[in-house]
Amino acid sequence: MNASGNEQMQLIQVDPVRRNISMVLTQIFVWPFIYLIFLMLLIFSKKETFRTETRYILFGHSLLVDLMFLFLTDFVVLLSYNFVLLPLHFCIPICMLMEAVTACAPLTIIAMCVERYVAICMPLRHQVISTSRRALIVILMIWILSSISPFVDMFILISTASREYLSQLTHCHYEIMIPEKIRHFARGLLYIVGLVFILIIEIFCYVMIYLAARAASGDNKKSASKGQRTISLHILQLFLCTAEVMCPYIEAVVMQYDIQTYLTVRFIHFLAFSITSRAVSPLVYGFRDEKFYAAMVYYIRCKNNTISSDTIKQS
Repeated sequence: MNASGNEQMQLIQVDPVRRNISMVLTQIFVWPFIYLIFLMLLIFSKKETFRTETRYILFGHSLLVDLMFLFLTDFVVLLSYNFVLLPLHFCIPICMLMEAVTACAPLTIIAMCVERYVAICMPLRHQVISTSRRALIVILMIWILSSISPFVDMFILISTASREYLSQLTHCHYEIMIPEKIRHFARGLLYIVGLVFILIIEIFCYVMIYLAARAASGDNKKSASKGQRTISLHILQLFLCTAEVMCPYIEAVVMQYDIQTYLTVRFIHFLAFSITSRAVSPLVYGFRDEKFYAAMVYYIRCKNNTISSDTIKQS
């Protein structure tokens, strides 16, 4: 049904104008987000409050995951659009890391969602349950769960693939890890089932926080309403993750009718769901948080004042 990653790259490389435009647009979209997310991570590392509070630790982890995803994606795109083929055994670790980072995103979302549920629906137990140590344990568990699938695929590939296949030159895309089409389908199905399970948990948290907001008054009502909006943002993030999984199936249908339309749709999906959606969500979350936004404004102002002072001294 769908073209392989190598076939897709060959289609793109046929038209140098399309290739160059795609590469430039990718850089325009990726690097501003990389800069902003890196700035937010820098602010996170400088303030002790953020490093000791559970929700900020999880938020910092989501920023790190998105930054890694953007770096790896841009690296692979630049290699592909510049006709750079790598030995398959060199691509395998890159593909495994990208797959793990991709799986980390929805798992981190659910961890942040549950943390808000505990904070609003169990306020007296929140300080006991949500500790920085437990947040780090949750992050470790997220990475372990996210790494299971790529490690299983790696072991299957090494034990079943021929020596010629493992020694070939290729573009780095996860399809090289699962050459059988049945495993492509199983991977997509498993991912969708996981997202549905996560969505059920998020809807449960949303309903419970909604009920808490209706029953609360004063500052508690304000906090519950804010938590409700936060959960709504997490649900939106999850829908975007689901859309990213469904995109190849839509592209497969479009490809049967017109190749040029297929390439356009595929690139739009790449920018909208693989790049923009992953980058915008943590930025919106960060700008919505009063403490984090105040820290960002303070840091930027201090930087500007320092630069202005240095300029005056030099002149």
